[in-house]
Amino acid sequence: MAKIRVVTDSASDLPAALCTELGIDIVPLSIRFGNDEYTDRLDLTAEEFWAKCHASAELPETAAPAPGLFQAAYQRALDDGCDGVIVVALSEELSATYQSATLGAQAMEGAIAVRVVNSLAVSMAQGLIALEVAEAAQKGATLDELVALCESAAHRGGVIATINTLEHLIKGGRLKGAKALLGSMLSVKPILKLEGGLVVEAGRARTRSKAFAACVDEARAAGPLRRLAVVHGSADDVNTLVELAGALSTEIPLVIADIGPVVGTHGGPGIAGLCWLRA
Repeated sequence: MAKIRVVTDSASDLPAALCTELGIDIVPLSIRFGNDEYTDRLDLTAEEFWAKCHASAELPETAAPAPGLFQAAYQRALDDGCDGVIVVALSEELSATYQSATLGAQAMEGAIAVRVVNSLAVSMAQGLIALEVAEAAQKGATLDELVALCESAAHRGGVIATINTLEHLIKGGRLKGAKALLGSMLSVKPILKLEGGLVVEAGRARTRSKAFAACVDEARAAGPLRRLAVVHGSADDVNTLVELAGALSTEIPLVIADIGPVVGTHGGPGIAGLCWLRA
């Protein structure tokens, strides 16, 4: 039976315990606050990141991993006796991470088979795809089968979230038309979703509770769900969303995950939402 290593990046917001359980290797992006640079998960936890966000006058910035970091992950897989690697990469439309993963793979050509797949996703939508692929890998799926599964899952994923500030998204340039929303921010809570690998506006709600309800309605409308996660970044009201999401996940486990520095840099404090995979 082939042994395939699943690699993803830290934009996936996958809880460390699930990575350990399924043998998923996480390649970290980096985060900068002014002149200070940190490596996600290695020397900056989600909790430390949010504390810095609240304390710093400067907005953070993110950078994709260097190709060498992916190459090192592929080398670890080779050293561990793996026959191949599949990379579940952050949406290529949002980051150069996919390109770095591909360049790292080229450097390992002839040593180990590496396939890089654009997840078209971010946060736990990307993470749920990685979980799907890792579980299949443990059951003995071939590299080609895992690639097909990953590509299928990429078109079955969804992300919807509400944010408290547009400042981060405007500065980072990750939301089309963000400036047009700015004037109405005082009276509404923007709702954002992922569409074709890009972040777009999905609506506006008058209150936070109505924004949460809209997120749940969007997930319900997506159809039967195979996997579901609640994600948040320093949101003290996340339990409200967890309770609402519970109605969607009576037959599937609900994963609750912290939004880390990568997504948090662009979403800002208080971001909260849902990620899913359709059945």
